[in-house]
Amino acid sequence: MSQMTRLIEAARNGDPSAAAELLPLVYQELRHLARARMAQERAEHTLQATALVHEAYLRLVGNGEINWANRAHFFHAAAEAMRRILIEHARAKGGAQRGGGRKKLPLDVVDLAAEADPTQILALDEAISRLEQEDADAARVLRLRFYAGLSVEEVAKAIGASPRTVKRDWAYARAFLIQALGPT
Repeated sequence: MSQMTRLIEAARNGDPSAAAELLPLVYQELRHLARARMAQERAEHTLQATALVHEAYLRLVGNGEINWANRAHFFHAAAEAMRRILIEHARAKGGAQRGGGRKKLPLDVVDLAAEADPTQILALDEAISRLEQEDADAARVLRLRFYAGLSVEEVAKAIGASPRTVKRDWAYARAFLIQALGPT
């Protein structure tokens, strides 16, 4: 059992010192994910990694309650929080228009955050929702790989699957997105 999982369990059982110890770990984990993804990117992104981390952190621990069952559950919650932040950011930039002229969409949350065209973010979210209807496991792998930036091995550990299964779901999810987001 990881330190984070032990602290989550203790915090859920009402240990205030565990919660106080856990919150810096959560923030550190989110910063690590964002830093790794932003290391080689340009400085003029429309959504900076720090802003994404801060907003995700506030959403995950803003009320002080720890609602995660374990480390894997935390990564699911973090990925979902980052996805929602990107969607809201895109909508705020006037992303109501959709349609033709779509560009190639990189499968990287940092590249997505940097995109000037919020319609791509909204189109991606719509495609992920369709994928979830068709294959919930592949959608879960996609969210953890794309939004949380986890490796195949980390996703496998987080969801309790083999790396081979994760690779298969990841390949399917990417193919699904390519077809869903490709030229009409």
